[in-house]
Amino acid sequence: MVFSSLFFLYCFMPLCLLTYAIVKPVKAKNWVLLIFSLFFYAWGEPAWVILMILTGLFVYWSGLRIDRYRGQAKSRLYLVLAIIGTLSSLAIFKYSGFFVENLNLVTGLQLAVPRFNLPIGISFYTFQTLTYAIDLYRGKCKVQRSPVNFLLYEALFPQLIAGPIVRYADVADQIDNRKVTSEGFIKGISRFSIGLGKKVLVANYAGELAAQTIGGSLDKLGIVDGWIGLLAFTLQIYFDFSGYSDMAIGLGHMFGFDFKENFNYPYISRSVTDFWRRWHISLSTFFRDYVYIPMGGNRRRQIFNLFVVWGLTGLWHGASWNFILWGLYYFVLLILEKKILLSLFDRLPRFIGHLYTLLAVMIGWVFFYFTDLASIGQMLRLLFGFARQPAFKLQGDYLLLGNLPFLFFAAVAATPLMAGGLRSCRRRLLSRNRHPFVTAADMSRNLILLFACTATLVASTYNPFLYFRF
Repeated sequence: MVFSSLFFLYCFMPLCLLTYAIVKPVKAKNWVLLIFSLFFYAWGEPAWVILMILTGLFVYWSGLRIDRYRGQAKSRLYLVLAIIGTLSSLAIFKYSGFFVENLNLVTGLQLAVPRFNLPIGISFYTFQTLTYAIDLYRGKCKVQRSPVNFLLYEALFPQLIAGPIVRYADVADQIDNRKVTSEGFIKGISRFSIGLGKKVLVANYAGELAAQTIGGSLDKLGIVDGWIGLLAFTLQIYFDFSGYSDMAIGLGHMFGFDFKENFNYPYISRSVTDFWRRWHISLSTFFRDYVYIPMGGNRRRQIFNLFVVWGLTGLWHGASWNFILWGLYYFVLLILEKKILLSLFDRLPRFIGHLYTLLAVMIGWVFFYFTDLASIGQMLRLLFGFARQPAFKLQGDYLLLGNLPFLFFAAVAATPLMAGGLRSCRRRLLSRNRHPFVTAADMSRNLILLFACTATLVASTYNPFLYFRF
């Protein structure tokens, strides 16, 4: 089940909110959320929900023993068991086929290649349970003694399949004690509606444009066609993923949770370093705090530490060489920035840093989009004019002119300009005591977005979810 489906919008979510509002004690509310979360996951993955429950119970059991033997060698032993137990399921179900295939290729063996349907969201809930075990061992959070509450933390449906990666220490108090306010609920509705609009109205259209161009035969594209398709995917992946994060944060507000931001207008960055402070913040901070810093961070072997982190970042996104190359591509860029480029950009006009970063990120999306190395090479040759293709080939210049208004709107919406302007108008109206007008405007916007998204979902069957693979 996905947020941008008619069943979720008009059946699952209303029923869940109604049931949640009827029950009063927090313990009962936790049971409601857990039951609905397990149903939400089982809707698309009826078999793998057992794996998720077993993973959660194993880490919960390990946590009890980490706390019980605190200060003793046994505490570290149970931490290691928790890490091995969670990562082993990830290794088996997500990476075993990839490693066996490459082992056969290198050694000439003919081992049977394991084939699994990847459990949805396994990378997200695995990392979340890991943060609990590690933070508990470090003394940064208290042990959770209720298995129901711990499973709720692991399976909470708003952030289960697409993040943000929520750390237990950030929501521990909210699990045991939270309150839904009218202000928070309204705020959640607005945030959810905006995220839904980003996903259905912008990301889906951009995805169709990308599929029509770079999703087909690259031989049929001209140079400009290729750049249009790449720009469309650049917009699609941002609005798809940030839209889901917005919906998750909005749903969290509706249930009394406060999840941290996951995106901060990454396409306005002046460097790749800045880009990764703004893109998928929960993932980059996870690798920083749980891999990079424990390995030594900037203090020793910095280049090696960055190599490991970005190799793992690529591998986290998928068991394929293109994702590993994507991660190592950013490793090279970040090293160049640390050693040369950042100091150079400080002396140059700001727009040069913006153009460099946008170009670097778009080239990076080539490695992300195409899963085979031959297509990556062909796409790069096309973009830079080495494929001997004309400027326009697919539909002539109509492909550019026909989609120019959409591309312009989406590009502006990916910056703070539109949201900042709306916030400024809102503050002015509130300062003049126009609260009823602001409330009416917010409600109207939410209803218009819901109506437009509903109409789009009814009329179209194209509603992909890019992060299912993770």
